[in-house]
Amino acid sequence: MSGMRKRLIYTIASVMLLSIEILIGLYAHGWIRSYLGDVLVVILLYTFFRMVLPEWRGKWYVLPTAILLFAFAVEFLQLWGFCDRFGITNRLLRIIIGTGFSLADLLCYAVGIVPCYVSEYITSGGLLFFLHFRP
Repeated sequence: MSGMRKRLIYTIASVMLLSIEILIGLYAHGWIRSYLGDVLVVILLYTFFRMVLPEWRGKWYVLPTAILLFAFAVEFLQLWGFCDRFGITNRLLRIIIGTGFSLADLLCYAVGIVPCYVSEYITSGGLLFFLHFRP
């Protein structure tokens, strides 16, 4: 698949996921807002990165792991009170960064990154290797 076609696919996925995230932020309540948004945000970060660099090649686990670590870091900044310590009062920035730490959010990020690992593994040829050398 060409780089431009990959870029288009990841762009469409990013726009769709961003739209869903915005709708969740504006209108959703309960478990959808509390958990589904956190699951989807790491997938959004993945598709965005792949949109910008569709031909990036590294070991299949590097990009999803970096995104997961970034999400965990942001969550721990919330525990530290990042927005309050730096006087961030802009409502949109506080929503994007977050203001409340939750262990459940860490679990949601871990669940959300699984499809990214699978995607990277498959596109790196890992699945073909596994299928070829089955006993």
